[in-house]
Amino acid sequence: MASSSSVPLPPSSEEEMTLKVKWAGKDYTVRVCGDDTVGELKRRICELTNVLPIRQKLLYPKLGSKLNDDTLLLSQLSLNSALKFTMIGTTEEDLIVDPVEAPEIIDDLELPQEEAIDIKDMEVNKHKLTRRINQFKVELLNPCREGKKLLVLDIDCTLFDHRSTAENPLQLMRPYLHEFLASVYSEYDIMIWSATSMKWINLKMGQLGVLDNPNYKITALLDHLAMITVQTPSRGVFDCKPLGLIWAKFPEFYNASNTIMFDDLRRNFVMNPQNGLTIRPFRKAHANRDSDQELVKLTQYLLAIAELDDLSKLNHHNWESFTDENAKRRRHR
Repeated sequence: MASSSSVPLPPSSEEEMTLKVKWAGKDYTVRVCGDDTVGELKRRICELTNVLPIRQKLLYPKLGSKLNDDTLLLSQLSLNSALKFTMIGTTEEDLIVDPVEAPEIIDDLELPQEEAIDIKDMEVNKHKLTRRINQFKVELLNPCREGKKLLVLDIDCTLFDHRSTAENPLQLMRPYLHEFLASVYSEYDIMIWSATSMKWINLKMGQLGVLDNPNYKITALLDHLAMITVQTPSRGVFDCKPLGLIWAKFPEFYNASNTIMFDDLRRNFVMNPQNGLTIRPFRKAHANRDSDQELVKLTQYLLAIAELDDLSKLNHHNWESFTDENAKRRRHR
């Protein structure tokens, strides 16, 4: 534990330290490490206050605008445990707009092979994953099923066009969503993991009829608080969704060999590249509602690979070729 003296945090420190944050007249205690980022600090504050990181403004003596950079490591800041952060922000209960209005991320993450391999094996990332496993609790909506594989789904630009406007949210739902979920549910448990807040996951999925559909059941929902921050030499600092968290929570059901994740951003499964499939982003829903066939094709792929013992040995980048080859074999039988 960090000392209460006025000595700043040593550079590159992985030792846990305790910081004080004042918000709405109350003091909160936040535990972080030097290898965490400002964004991770905000995530920890969110757990205590329900103020989303995107809604937080942090104030601290002599740091000024540095705290606006979520990618900055805390070890790069002169922090004194005797001083307090002041946080200004509003909880989602007091807002009526979707908080995810940050600039759109166009994913261009093409890591060199050695980086892609090393990220999951770096000690600093292993420590971050262990801390997240200890901090985050997965609430089951429905029981895990013995013998089923696991499908983990993103929401924005994967199942739902969150950038377009509509009178009814159903107009922004990706075509064939319910048919897709109902079909793959026979072989897969389904978890939904979004980089937004749990409130908005529940709201969006509830509006789309995903949470109470009689033809399938959602096992669990995970939000931005389950993510971790990683750093790469070529792409800098960014958040990702480590599947190891789910595997650690439910080791008797899920592991690297029976899990697949769909996301339109490759960076989100950088800790588990062998388990990720980059789905084509669903945008401009009004124009593409009649032409988008992505979920139809992916249904065929998921059902075709469900009989395999180890999904991590597949190259999901070539999923369409795999589906085409299976279709050819069926026609020539």
